[in-house]
Amino acid sequence: MDIKANLQEVKKTFLNQDCQLVAVSKTKPLEDLKVAYAAGIRDFGENKVQELQAKQPEMPSDVNWHMIGHLQSNKVKYIAPFVYLIHGVDSFKLLREINKQGKKLDRKINVLLQMHIAEEETKFGFDQNELNEMLNNTDFKSLTHVKIKGLMGMATFTENIDQVRKEFKSLKTLFDELKAQALPEFIQLTDISMGMSGDYLIAQEEGSTMVRIGSAIFGGRS
Repeated sequence: MDIKANLQEVKKTFLNQDCQLVAVSKTKPLEDLKVAYAAGIRDFGENKVQELQAKQPEMPSDVNWHMIGHLQSNKVKYIAPFVYLIHGVDSFKLLREINKQGKKLDRKINVLLQMHIAEEETKFGFDQNELNEMLNNTDFKSLTHVKIKGLMGMATFTENIDQVRKEFKSLKTLFDELKAQALPEFIQLTDISMGMSGDYLIAQEEGSTMVRIGSAIFGGRS
């Protein structure tokens, strides 16, 4: 498994060289992460709090840790001191908890709001109504220790490229509509995290600024 060569291959295919590559290192041993780090990767994505906690002290301090999995409110406190970006904020309850932990640490925690764009019922995320409801909530407007950096979405797992493209397009449209609104100061929409190993090129065509790539770099799951 030549991680460095895989990374170079992936980067070569990028349609937008400014698109942020998050190397999805979940289930991978530390040795693999160290190889990727030596090859220039600084952004690593994990989907389990326990694994993220275990790996963080073992890696250099300039690593940006991305929590890309479904996050339970009661686990936020374990990653709040060091997490760089939480991708999957899919409820107001979770956002409030992140804000609460950020307050304790006097730290503003970066998050992305996860939107439900797939046709699959299994994917987490806000729908348009839930998002609007939250944006108009008085409690929401008084959050002090989160920074909403953008949106995240996962397309349906399907061979149908048109469907995947349509779902990514819908996220970009929503992102642009939100940007046009007058929003609280802690919402700074700079990122759209969409696209994984199988669909990152379509995602980049549709405006993704951040892709989460695992198997194309590290091979299949351990």
